[in-house]
Amino acid sequence: MHPSRPESRIITGPLWSQILSFVFPLALSGVLQQLFNAADVAIVGRFTGAQGPAAMAAVGACSPIIGLLVTLFIGISLGANVTISTAIGSGDRKTVQRAVHTSLMVALVGGAALAAVSEVFAGPVLRALDVPAEVLPLAITYLRIFLIGMPVILLYNFEAAIFMSAGNTRAPLIVLAVAGALNIVLNLLFVLGLKMSVGGVAIATVLSDGLSAALLLAWLGKTHSTVRFRMAALKIDPRILARILKIGVPAGMQAAVFSLANIIIQSAINSLGTTVMAASSAAFNIEILAYCILNAFSQACTTFVGQNNGAGKIARCRSTMGWCFLEGALCLAASTALILLTGHSLLALFNTDPQVVAIGYTRLLWIFAAYIFTISYEIISGYLRGFGISLLPAILTTIAICGVRIGWVYGIFPRRPDFETIMACYPASLATAAVFMFALLLYVRPAAKRLTELRTAKIAAAAA
Repeated sequence: MHPSRPESRIITGPLWSQILSFVFPLALSGVLQQLFNAADVAIVGRFTGAQGPAAMAAVGACSPIIGLLVTLFIGISLGANVTISTAIGSGDRKTVQRAVHTSLMVALVGGAALAAVSEVFAGPVLRALDVPAEVLPLAITYLRIFLIGMPVILLYNFEAAIFMSAGNTRAPLIVLAVAGALNIVLNLLFVLGLKMSVGGVAIATVLSDGLSAALLLAWLGKTHSTVRFRMAALKIDPRILARILKIGVPAGMQAAVFSLANIIIQSAINSLGTTVMAASSAAFNIEILAYCILNAFSQACTTFVGQNNGAGKIARCRSTMGWCFLEGALCLAASTALILLTGHSLLALFNTDPQVVAIGYTRLLWIFAAYIFTISYEIISGYLRGFGISLLPAILTTIAICGVRIGWVYGIFPRRPDFETIMACYPASLATAAVFMFALLLYVRPAAKRLTELRTAKIAAAAA
């Protein structure tokens, strides 16, 4: 592979600057995506009159369910990322092409199946979560409309993973900015102009997601890199699919575990009433901005380790994890300080009720206290996935996150049923996950094992 091509830059040059140039567009994409989601909440909270708190609560009640469905497939897209980035690093163009087109088919077929199945269970799931009676009809409306867009939502995320595997995080950012601007315009049109409440923001989201998927697919069709899309090549390669699923399914389950645990936590939050639900929904849309930065470093770690592993540059894989830790911690400190200093004002953008603002700020304090543990396990998980190790991190994350949070909600929360008791489960569960991931890293030692494999192969080749 020619060293001047964009996809080879990950395996050459200074890591600290390469990682930052990769992370910033990726993190900004996540931040923009969350800002557009936050705009949905803010618009229904501020411009639907007396229905505002209930509309905010409805969107917030749906967020964990949507997160569970979307993160499952985003995790699978990480399998595509590792498969493609490793093939790029080793110069295997045929595998790159097969993986690109298999990934796109998985997104389309999986998205359609997920939308069909989810529509049936939308109402029963929301009822099972004890959504208050005044919120339930709005929540069902929002969720059912949103689910119609699952095929294009997943297509965009798989397309973004393909670009990311080649080291290009700018294309998804540009497309997302265009589609997000459309989302805000449509939100205002449907809610202010047509008085459609939560149904309007859901329709706006589906339409803007469709635009982002279409634009990014067109970009893939015109790119000159090895990840170029061709309609005639669009099919599922069984062997490539198996590789993607081997890494992606455990990664998807690991991501879905968080959403599943959050659904359980959301049910406890719902029991505290509409005001607490609205406050938690507003705070979530703020705290997730910092998480986008942490997650960007995790994905950078996966992509850089994947390509350098494919190229046989194991020392560079180790250095990648170190730089991601250092730069991620500095960015986390800066974003935490900024958000906590402006937290009350940010929360007031969603709803000016002093009680909503006060409860929301309480959530921000608890979540940001736990983010030091989040960055630890996120980067270690990303490092292990870059070497193709996905199942064990998923199992340990399930034990740590689901085990602690379920035990907390059903064991500790009933003894003291208030908001702070619920929030305390976040640092407890995330600290447990961080300890488990560090222990796993010491146990599997992927870099050392990979070096042994490379040396053995070199000796065998010399002997032949």
